[in-house]
Amino acid sequence: MSDSTTPYKQNGACVAAAPAGAHGFDADTPLSLELARQFAASGYRFCVRYLTLGPNAYAADLSAGEAQDILGAGLALMAVQHVRDPGWSPNAAMGKSDGQNTVAHAQTAGLLPGVNVWCDLEGVADGASGQDVADYCTQWFEAVSNAAYAPGLYVGSAAGLSGTQLYELPFQHYWQSCSSVPSIPQRGYQMVQTLVPQTVNGIGIDADMTQTDQLGGTVKWQILA
Repeated sequence: MSDSTTPYKQNGACVAAAPAGAHGFDADTPLSLELARQFAASGYRFCVRYLTLGPNAYAADLSAGEAQDILGAGLALMAVQHVRDPGWSPNAAMGKSDGQNTVAHAQTAGLLPGVNVWCDLEGVADGASGQDVADYCTQWFEAVSNAAYAPGLYVGSAAGLSGTQLYELPFQHYWQSCSSVPSIPQRGYQMVQTLVPQTVNGIGIDADMTQTDQLGGTVKWQILA
């Protein structure tokens, strides 16, 4: 399946289409319930937290307890998988393995089917072929989509693909980083990231805003119903 539209619900949480113009943030720091409440009180509506790249979860990445705290504070939630250090060379087998790890960690964290889980595409080696990058992304997409999540693609610097090549991937959800990146022809982006140079509520973040893309698509987040 390419995208899930089934209204899954569990423990009071559900997946919903985000409205355009919602302010949120992504952070590599775990959020306590109190910290999540501070962000909600500061006007943020959602948070994007990280999932481990490898098979074994890191303590600093999204856990089930943290996900419950974020949702309980009134924030919506999505997740993005870590990327390798700059200069990595993607391939199909790696994409499949990374996608499967994403699914395992998303399920452990209690993310519901249908929510956006994002692939971080950036820092690709200069010598990597566009076909290898596309194969990586496609295999990642299929692994995540087969688990009924809504795969999204974060387009960072040195993504290794042109705008046209990015559009030709099977993704229906694109997230524009704060770096200089290609436009996605015919579709555009559903979320736009902005650099935040100072800490907010004591932690480093990047700001994000949702928008409706040119085909009417929006991000899918998890919220308390």
